[in-house]
Amino acid sequence: MPHFLQDLAVVLTVAAITTVLCHRFRVPVVVGYIVAGLATGAANPVRLVSHPEAIETLAELGVVLIMYSIGLEFSFRRLARLAPVVGVAAAVEIGLMLGLGYFTGQLAGWSPRSSLFAAGIVAISSTMIVAKAFEERPPSRRLEDLVLGVLLMEDLVAILLLVLFSTEAGAAGSGTFLLSVGRLLGFLALLVGGGMFLVPRAMRVVQGLNKSEITLVAGIGVPFLFAVLADLGGYSVALGGFVAGALVRESGTAHRVAEIVRPVRDLFAAIFFVAVGMLVDPGAAVQAWPIVLALVAVVLVGKTVGVTIGGFLAGFGVRTSIQGGMTLAQIGEFSFVIAGLGLTTGAAPSLLYPVAVTVSVITAMLTPGLMSISNPLSAAIDRRLPHRVQTFVTLYGSWVELLRRGTAKETVWRSIRRPLRWMLLDTAGIGGVVVAASLLQHRGTEVLRGAGLAERFLAPTVVVIALGLALPFAMGLLGSARRVADRLGKAALPPVSHGVDQGRAPRQLLTVVIQIGIVLVLGLPLIVLTQPFLSTWPVTLVVGGLLLLLTISFWHSAADLQGHVRAGAELIVDVLARQGVDKDEHALETVEEMLPGLGTISPHHVDPGSVVVGRTLGEINLRGLTGVSIVALSRGGKRIIFPEATEVLHAGDVLALTGSHAALGAANRLLRGLPLAEREGLQ
Repeated sequence: MPHFLQDLAVVLTVAAITTVLCHRFRVPVVVGYIVAGLATGAANPVRLVSHPEAIETLAELGVVLIMYSIGLEFSFRRLARLAPVVGVAAAVEIGLMLGLGYFTGQLAGWSPRSSLFAAGIVAISSTMIVAKAFEERPPSRRLEDLVLGVLLMEDLVAILLLVLFSTEAGAAGSGTFLLSVGRLLGFLALLVGGGMFLVPRAMRVVQGLNKSEITLVAGIGVPFLFAVLADLGGYSVALGGFVAGALVRESGTAHRVAEIVRPVRDLFAAIFFVAVGMLVDPGAAVQAWPIVLALVAVVLVGKTVGVTIGGFLAGFGVRTSIQGGMTLAQIGEFSFVIAGLGLTTGAAPSLLYPVAVTVSVITAMLTPGLMSISNPLSAAIDRRLPHRVQTFVTLYGSWVELLRRGTAKETVWRSIRRPLRWMLLDTAGIGGVVVAASLLQHRGTEVLRGAGLAERFLAPTVVVIALGLALPFAMGLLGSARRVADRLGKAALPPVSHGVDQGRAPRQLLTVVIQIGIVLVLGLPLIVLTQPFLSTWPVTLVVGGLLLLLTISFWHSAADLQGHVRAGAELIVDVLARQGVDKDEHALETVEEMLPGLGTISPHHVDPGSVVVGRTLGEINLRGLTGVSIVALSRGGKRIIFPEATEVLHAGDVLALTGSHAALGAANRLLRGLPLAEREGLQ
């Protein structure tokens, strides 16, 4: 006991000093805890902790409480609300990161199993770091929805990875693996089913007593009980802690429990991160600097690109999507748990743990800086997009808005429900054929050898048979994807029954973009699923080839859209000239009907006392800040189509703005000199 108290005093004292320094220099406190672990662990030649195994035991308690806190914040209702909006962004980002992580592990010469652990480590961002960052710098509402929605889905994926890795680590073969998966599902059904019957009722009774100490004891007892049950079932204690948190949340007492438990959680979480640092061998991390730098690049670039593309496809706009990607460009607590699981089960090399911690420290230290530059960087990127892409970016938000409108949403869902179901089944069919072909490859070659087939033809024949079985699923998938994209395009921009179809150009571009989104959402997880069973290149080349063809189609369709918008801009200028300054807000509705796909067109009259008089459009940065475009400007007898950034605004100018309704509202506030109200800002 004296030695244990001495060790605990040393750990907490050093952690307090390092976290104070981190707070002083605006570095995430998690970094301070890890540095404290490095200072008190094996890396320090002076032995400060005599019994590190005791600290590691306390760290296990920290794992349970961290996962419990994540479970308390994990709302299935909130996930259901955000999933239709953020699901695309999360699917693209998680699929991309899993693929990049696995590919990086393979380049480093690791086994497929070790590469899977590397993929799981880089795929999950740090909820704690992001939450602390948002406390110091409150985000806009849309940025918060994007980031928290992606984090919720990442947490769910992380739990699935933990249980699958636990199952896979103890599985000796394909039959054992399938049996283990069935056992896992049965265990979860029993744990969640029984817990749902008991935990919410018990916590409501405890809450009704209105005694903080009883709530604290019960609130901490539940996760440890479920951690014990998970451990007895042969699974990670982290799974038990998370399930306990999700069950307590169903009681409606999660907010009160989280508030009371937080100080205890913070204490044991600090010990957990210190223990993480104590296990790190800096020498091993330095020797592995190529893989460390590669994974840091994967996290920074992959998460930024994945969330940016996925967020934009989901309708969040360029600026918000880039900010969301840079906010999530780090790894944290789940990565340590996954790395620790690989280390304790022997399924991953010992090098993976110090590499994961080093990557986490580097990316965590960069997070505040990335968040601070995300706003100007996103605006700079937006300004440098090709003109046809800028036009598309502006109008895409209004097209997504059309698909999300009330009754239209229900109609759209009914129209795509059947092809969407077939699309998912075809994707599962392709994955099933690949997995089955890999698992049964040896048996298949034995059958073919027994049939007298030459040795050199055995492996190619198995591959041809697998491709033949997968081909019907692939053709069905492409057909269903085209039907879904076509019906969504027609739902947003309905074709005319007679005459010239003026909405063809924007509808065609929207259809291409939806197809790109489908390929990303389904193709990336398919690559990840088949990587452990098949060479990465065949599926990657197929998905990459489809994306290349669709990108070429997108570029040509964007040029057609530019011509469509230019024709509309000329018509808008004529309408503005005829209307003068009569401030008829409905004057441009005819143009919207004649040329669909131009978004909501709104005139804005520059008053003599406006704060924008005498400033250039580039200085105002209207599109970068709000997402709208100025398609035309009328000034007396002068008509300007797509005014340049150097154009100076004068009193009496009439601007024709286009974009979504929310974007136009933000633009009108800015032009009137009113604050954008950051938390209500669209972009």
